[in-house]
Amino acid sequence: MTESASAQPRESLPLDSTAQLLTRITAQLGAQLSHVSLNGTRRPMHHRTGGSAPGSATTITRAPALVAVAHGSRDPQALRTVMKLLDRVRELRPGLDVRLGHIELNEPLLPAALSGLGSGDAVLVPLLLGRGHHVKRDIPAAVAAAPALRATIAAPLGPHPLLVEALYGRLVEAGWPAEQADSRGSAVVLAAAGSRDPDSAADTRRTARMLSERLGGVPVVPAYASATTPTVPVAVRALAARGRHRVAVASYFTAPGRFATAAAAAAPGTATAPLGAHPAMARLLLCRYDQALTGALPAHEVATNDHLLASA
Repeated sequence: MTESASAQPRESLPLDSTAQLLTRITAQLGAQLSHVSLNGTRRPMHHRTGGSAPGSATTITRAPALVAVAHGSRDPQALRTVMKLLDRVRELRPGLDVRLGHIELNEPLLPAALSGLGSGDAVLVPLLLGRGHHVKRDIPAAVAAAPALRATIAAPLGPHPLLVEALYGRLVEAGWPAEQADSRGSAVVLAAAGSRDPDSAADTRRTARMLSERLGGVPVVPAYASATTPTVPVAVRALAARGRHRVAVASYFTAPGRFATAAAAAAPGTATAPLGAHPAMARLLLCRYDQALTGALPAHEVATNDHLLASA
């Protein structure tokens, strides 16, 4: 039987306020992090010698590159979507070196992207929505194979309030009423890729609970395209059996692809687009980048070349 992720009443900030606060924090961190080394020490400010006299030298430190790690897809729309998302990141943080690497199927593959950085500094931000094999094994293995690179691996994108903001935005774009007068017959299926890793399923369930709260208590049920159950059609039927006949399918995918297409096809009515280049997604990438630089993450969400930490 599927698990309904209805919200529990509790005091909390409105999501819009939370997202705005996170945006301000991200902007403030960005102004400081160009002077922070990966080991946590403060780099010197722009150093000038000789004033403005001829031959004066200026030493400028650069922030570590942000390497977005996408899964890869045979759908040509996937790469275009990811590139548009990274363009939004560059607009938010001018001057930051933003690069892309894929785990499979698309160029550049992650090893080539890391090789191109040589012996520089980088933060790898997985464009993945929860913990799983790629986050725990594939990405750390790529970092370990590039020992000259001083690299930190950020947490995956989810769960996070900004991710919920993007999901909510996509639902409204698809026709979900921003002001739901009567939600008794409504529900949402959160359609995710699926993983055999229990941490991945736990992350998806947490996102479902957060989205349910954002929707004012409308049930949000996780469903999966592979590896685990329930599938999207099974989740839709289970909700209908409980009297929830107005069911929307929320695409819990970063970019278009085979799984996202199959999930949308199983929707009885409203189906959202993948999260893609939603503005909240760009802000979330920078939030994960900044968190990794400052170490503001649980130990199981950070790995470095010096010490690869196992996920809890």
